[in-house]
Amino acid sequence: MLTKEDNHLLASTRAGTPMGELFRRFWLPAVTSAELERDGAPVRLRILHEDLLAFRDSNGDTGIIDAFCSHRLAPLYFGRNEECGIRCPYHGWKFDVDGNCVDIPSIPRGNNETARSRVGLKSYKTREAGGVVWVYMGPKDRQPPFPRLEIAMVPPGHSHASRWIQRSNWLAGLEGELDSAHISWLHRFYAPEANPIKGGGTETFDDAAPDITLRETDYGFLYGARRAHASGANYWRVTQWMVPMFSLIPRGVGEFAEGGGRAWVPIDDDNVTTFNFYYRVDRPINEDEKSYMASGVAFPPRLERGIVRLGEAAPIDTYLPQANVDNDYLLDRALQSGYNFTGIWGANEQDRALQESMGMVPGSRVVDRTREHLVGSDEAIGRMRRRLIGMARALAEGNEPAEPFRADFGVRAIGKLSDIANFDELRSQHIEEFTVPQRSEEPAQ
Repeated sequence: MLTKEDNHLLASTRAGTPMGELFRRFWLPAVTSAELERDGAPVRLRILHEDLLAFRDSNGDTGIIDAFCSHRLAPLYFGRNEECGIRCPYHGWKFDVDGNCVDIPSIPRGNNETARSRVGLKSYKTREAGGVVWVYMGPKDRQPPFPRLEIAMVPPGHSHASRWIQRSNWLAGLEGELDSAHISWLHRFYAPEANPIKGGGTETFDDAAPDITLRETDYGFLYGARRAHASGANYWRVTQWMVPMFSLIPRGVGEFAEGGGRAWVPIDDDNVTTFNFYYRVDRPINEDEKSYMASGVAFPPRLERGIVRLGEAAPIDTYLPQANVDNDYLLDRALQSGYNFTGIWGANEQDRALQESMGMVPGSRVVDRTREHLVGSDEAIGRMRRRLIGMARALAEGNEPAEPFRADFGVRAIGKLSDIANFDELRSQHIEEFTVPQRSEEPAQ
C-alpha cells in the first residue's frame, strides 16, 4: 500500500506538481495523425490539465497551441483553419502552428507587427511518427531526443494507432499493463481454445501464479512472468515498461513478427487518454488485422467519435468506448456463466470495467492505494511506483531526470515457450528478438 502523500504525488499531474513536471520532461502522444486533415477541423485536447488545440495547416505541418485566442479568450476551435493558420471567428486574429500571431485585422496595419509580437499563444513542439502527433510540453532547454520506439520506426502501413478516453486516473491503467497475474482471471475463457483474443494464450489460464523476475534498466524495466505449460515447458511473457507510462506487451508465442503496447497520457487527475499501438515488422498490416482491431475484442475497444465535457472545463474531442460505466460495460450474465469469466466482451472493456470502478479517494477517480495489500505477483507495480516517486521528488529538488535523454527504447516484448527456467538465460538466448535492429533512417512520418 502507499501513504496518502505518495498516492497523491503519483496521481497529480497539474503543472507545478512533482509528477506533472516529470511528465512534461518526456515526449507524449497527443492525437492520432488521421484526426488532423490539412486545413481541416482542429481537435480540442486536454493534456496534463491544459486545454489545447491541435491542427494541420496548409503545408501539412502540425501545431498544438493554447485553445483560446489571446485577445478575448474566445475558443479557437470555432475558427477557420486556412492559409497556414487558425483565424479566430470573433475578431479575426490569426495564429500559426508555432502560436505566432500573424494577423490582427482590427488595428491599423502600421501598428500590426508590434502588437502581434506581444500576443502570441502558448505552443508546444510537435513530432509526427507512427501515426501519432507527439508533443513536448517541458522547458525548451530540456527538450530530449525523440524516443526510439519501434512503432515510430517501421515503414508506412506497418503500424496502427488509436486513442480513447478512460474515466480513471492515469496510474490505474498503467498498473493494469504491468500486472501479468490478472490475465489468468479477468481475460479467462471457459473453453480457452475459443479465446478470440490474439496473443492471450491458453497458457495464461493453466497457471494462475506466475513467477516474476524483474530487471531495472536505464529506460525503466523489463520483467518476465513465467508459468508452467501443459507441455512441460515454461511459458514466458516478457513486458517492457518505459518511464513514465509507456508499455510494450507480448502478443503471442514464437518468433517476433508483431508488437504493440500502450501509453497513458493524463487528461487531468480523473481521466486519461489511452493510446494503443500495433505494428508488424515483416509486412504491412492487412485487412483481417484491421477488422480484428475494429471488432473491439482486444485493443482498441469498440469506439464512437464524440465530444466530452469534463465538469466545468472546456469540451474535448475524443473517442468514446461503447461499453462503459453507464451500461455496465454491456455485461452479459449468460455469457459469464458459459463463455468467459467476466461476461464482458472485449479485453479492454474487461480492463476498464475494473479500473474505472475501483475503490477511489472520495471525490475523485484516484484509487485509494492506502487500503490495498500487494503480493509477490505485484512486484512490477511496486517497483514502478518507487521509481516514479523517486524521480518526481528528485526533480522537485532541482535534479533533472536522466531518463528522457536515454530515449533508446529499442526494445521489444516477447512471448516464449522454452525449456529455460532462468530469466537472464532466456534474455541471453533470444537477445536478437528483445532488441530492435539499428536503422539509419529517421522514424517514419
